Amino acid sequence: MHVPPNADAVRDSMPEYFELLREEKEAQIRVVLGHFIFVYIHPYMDGNGRMGRFLMNAMLASGGYPWTVIPTASRTEYMKALEAASVNQDIVPFAEFISGLVKNSIKGKVPSLPGAPSK
Repeated sequence: MHVPPNADAVRDSMPEYFELLREEKEAQIRVVLGHFIFVYIHPYMDGNGRMGRFLMNAMLASGGYPWTVIPTASRTEYMKALEAASVNQDIVPFAEFISGLVKNSIKGKVPSLPGAPSK
C-alpha cells in the first residue's frame, strides 16, 4: 500500500510538481501525471483525492477537454489504478482509466449523479 511522504517533504516536493506541470506541453500527459503525482506526494489522507480530481479537471479544461467525473461506482477501479501507479510503478492502468472517462465525457456519456432524474 502506498504511504505518502511525510508532511515536511511536501514543502520540497510541491515546487518540483509545479515545475513539471509548467514544462509539460501535452495536456493529456499533464492531466494524468498532474493528478497522480499530486495524490502521490500529498500526505493528508482526507481531501487529497478531491483536490487531485479538481486539479485534474482544471488541467483538462486548460487543454480544451471537458470536465470529467470519476463516478462513485468506479472508485475501486480508480483506487486500484492509483495504487498500481504508486506501488508497482505502472501508470498505464491509471492513464487508461482516465482516458476512458475523458473519452466518455467527449461523447457526452457522463455518469448520472445519485438522486438525479433519469433522462
